[in-house]
Amino acid sequence: MPRMEIELTSTRDDGQWTWRAAGARQPRGTVADTLVPGGTSVGDVLRVEVEQFMDGIEVTSVLVDRAERSEPETLEMLGSGQNEPLVTTKLAGRRGRRHDDDGPRGRTSRKDRRPRRDDGEKRDTDKPAGRKGRPDRRSPARPDAEAKPRARRLRPKRTHRKAVIAALPEDQQPLALILARDGVPGVRSAIEAQNAAAENVGEPGIPSDLLLKLAERIHPSLRTADWRDRAESALAGVDDIDLRDIRSVVVAAETAARGPEDRELADRLREALTARVDREHKAWIGEVTSALGEDRVVRALRLSSRPPKAGAPLPSPILDRLAAAAEASLTSDTGQDRWATVLDAVALSPVHQRVTPAGLPIEPTEQLLDVVKRVSMSVPSIAASFGVEPTPPRRGRRSRPRS
Repeated sequence: MPRMEIELTSTRDDGQWTWRAAGARQPRGTVADTLVPGGTSVGDVLRVEVEQFMDGIEVTSVLVDRAERSEPETLEMLGSGQNEPLVTTKLAGRRGRRHDDDGPRGRTSRKDRRPRRDDGEKRDTDKPAGRKGRPDRRSPARPDAEAKPRARRLRPKRTHRKAVIAALPEDQQPLALILARDGVPGVRSAIEAQNAAAENVGEPGIPSDLLLKLAERIHPSLRTADWRDRAESALAGVDDIDLRDIRSVVVAAETAARGPEDRELADRLREALTARVDREHKAWIGEVTSALGEDRVVRALRLSSRPPKAGAPLPSPILDRLAAAAEASLTSDTGQDRWATVLDAVALSPVHQRVTPAGLPIEPTEQLLDVVKRVSMSVPSIAASFGVEPTPPRRGRRSRPRS
């Protein structure tokens, strides 16, 4: 799915944000407030995933930049869990030339050189698996309890779109194909390119006004067909498709769903989305509680910052436990790498304003201070205890035109 950078320009009364391409006037559009992360303000530059439809560009998700790591990256070597040699070889004999074992050029195979017992039978030497007979010291593979299957993205079929295009007169189908792929702006660009080519060879151009009116007449039915394809695919996979994709289809129903069947399909999809979000919200609360019970503070903080249901925070008792666990992890005896990791997780959690460290490092390192400066706006009281004045993060740089 294509990605781009957008700049938020304003907010509307219905809660949506207006945007334009970062550093440019076009393209522009709107994005639902449910996709915009909290703490965002007008003028911020976001990296988003978009999808091109007939009526323009639609923002399907907002990409969150990965937080900087304050601890070194490590690689964990995991074995296969099987007790077998790392390398096996099989030597093939020469074709067409054979020599007796007692001949001048005869060779005995490794199999024949194996030690024999007194009774003439070959002795079976059991060697431990590993390189050159060494014991296999590989640790067995450990299942990653935290790893979750990544939600699959929406891949709709084009059944309804193809049906609408096939029902058009044959001379209008090429125009509909361009309209379905690139929208009305794409049709306008194709007309301009074709007229420019005709002008170069001295031929008359095509009537742009007539074709644009025809495209505007075909456009609503194509847009509805495209939405029906997406809605049916989203409803069929509502249990495992990415929630962002399903939400984008529900939002698009306000303008694309036209007839009673479309509105019924939109209602069914909306109900299925609500049921799934409720299930994931309960599971999310259980995961945070389980992580706190296992004293996995950083994981609990990370999980708390990713609620599947917007506007439904954690219960107050869990928030109190989360804040207390974070405070107990931020002491003067805590290693500074660990201090930075916990602080980074606190800055993104819903308890970022409630945490008061139990102690501060005596001589904070530059790496720790860099983390404090980066998250100072989210944890101003903690930043002040380090003598750091809260400052907003740097926004995305825009390229200035050369004079």
